[in-house]
Amino acid sequence: MIHELEPRNFNNAYLSRKAEPEDVFLAYQGDNVLAKEGADRLWYPSFADFARDYPQLRDNAQYLFAVDDVCFYLVEESGLDSAEGWVYVPVTRFRAEWQHWRAFAGAVGWQLYRWYRNHRYCSRCGGKMLRSTKERMLFCQACSFQVYPTISPSVIVAVYDGDRLLLTKYKGQTHNRYALVAGFCEIGESMEQAVRREVEEEVGLKVKNLYYYKSQPWPFTSTMLAGFYAELDGDSTVKLQEDELAEAVWLKREDIPPVGQSPSLTGEMIEAFRTGAVKL
Repeated sequence: MIHELEPRNFNNAYLSRKAEPEDVFLAYQGDNVLAKEGADRLWYPSFADFARDYPQLRDNAQYLFAVDDVCFYLVEESGLDSAEGWVYVPVTRFRAEWQHWRAFAGAVGWQLYRWYRNHRYCSRCGGKMLRSTKERMLFCQACSFQVYPTISPSVIVAVYDGDRLLLTKYKGQTHNRYALVAGFCEIGESMEQAVRREVEEEVGLKVKNLYYYKSQPWPFTSTMLAGFYAELDGDSTVKLQEDELAEAVWLKREDIPPVGQSPSLTGEMIEAFRTGAVKL
């Protein structure tokens, strides 16, 4: 999966550290990231690459995290694509190049970029939010309101019935890949309760014997995904929630299209069921 960087080490501990010339920075414009097209992957700029034309970049750079000894910073500066060889590339490239560790770094950077952009002003009093120098937190000096990075808990549910797996396709998707039942946890409910509610809401089925599989941070939607396998309990007739789903079908193990290695928890769970790698 995209977050599994081993043997590299992703260190998200916050540091109050001034950027050095050799450090890497991430610069975004909406859903695009500044990068240079390499032979087989994207490359992000270092401050040294822009030292001549933008000597001030290091002064206001925000420390993000480190991968091994490579420190990443956020830079909020427009027009950087005027430098030769550097262009803004859609962040969807991160998913296409997920097997390279820089893809996850770019995705997490984009998550933090959105968080900073979405909380420039206090939602309580309208004052300007300031950045803490001690932790990854924003605060309002006027009313003391504090905000931490948005992480929304969600569940991925692989509903199975013997050697059959329930696969879905969501409305409005540009791709044609199968997915699983999924949704956000609501207030006052456990993840197990969210599993049962989402399955009943989306496909009208009841489940039992929940088996927790794995979790995954998914920076593209600022979510923490928890994957469960859940056995069908009773009638297998699907009642489709048509405002969200375009399709929900039962497929036997041998009829499930191969997924192979996947950047997502959903893909890994489908493949684990198809190959019998998960014992239920």
